[in-house]
Amino acid sequence: MNGALAMSKTDRLRTLTWSTQQPGWIRQAKRFVSPNANDRPSACPIDTVIIHAISLPPGRFSGDAVERLFMNRLEGDPHPVLAGLADLRVSAHLLIRRRGGVVQFVSTDRRAWHAGPSRLLDRQACNDFSIGIELEGDDHHPFTDSQYECLSSVLELLRERHPLRLIAGHSDIAPARKTDPGPHFDWMRMLESPGGTGLSRPFPHP
Repeated sequence: MNGALAMSKTDRLRTLTWSTQQPGWIRQAKRFVSPNANDRPSACPIDTVIIHAISLPPGRFSGDAVERLFMNRLEGDPHPVLAGLADLRVSAHLLIRRRGGVVQFVSTDRRAWHAGPSRLLDRQACNDFSIGIELEGDDHHPFTDSQYECLSSVLELLRERHPLRLIAGHSDIAPARKTDPGPHFDWMRMLESPGGTGLSRPFPHP
């Protein structure tokens, strides 16, 4: 793993760049290489972003439990919720922390295991063609200004590499199972941001 460069939040967001040596990795992101990933189907365009929300344990916005979940390192945790997740094999490409820090687990060129059984319009298996971004949060708390600013910067960078055109929430593609990113996620704010401009969410806004 490698740490993010020491810089102000504003400077960090302005200077997000791709690694020149490791395809699909953001140079300034803190990195944990998750084993829960594999190759995408050949000739599959990466044209969608899926927005998630996560807090572990539920309602807690600190600690390393999310990283340990995506790295399969929850076995033996004394917290009953975390212990119950120890057998899960999941990941996301990126996690955006409450203060705007970026953590990356999977190259955006590869398939992360974030969507599960899912459908977007006429396409199933959304992991094949999407990038999964987790926001540290839940259904009960507003997301932070820093997270929206960081998400916009991340989307701008992603669009340099991938032909993104659609964006959706986990609840859009798996409505019977998921509620995230939840009622506090401001879709209009995101779509009107520099990173969201030109992306389409093919669902009604709550």
